[in-house]
Amino acid sequence: MKAGLMKFWKEEDGATAIEYGLIAGLIAVAIIGTLTLLGTGLDEMFGKVIDELPTTPA
Repeated sequence: MKAGLMKFWKEEDGATAIEYGLIAGLIAVAIIGTLTLLGTGLDEMFGKVIDELPTTPA
């Protein structure tokens, strides 16, 4: 019983999978944050461009 418990305690496969999951989660959060910031900036930039364009007569 003690040998089985020690083998389970030393096994690191599960910890590696959890670490990869945490890294993937952090990358996803960074991508979402970056796209959110860029999306707001792009929206403002295109709004300024639209305001500066001359309107065509109907």
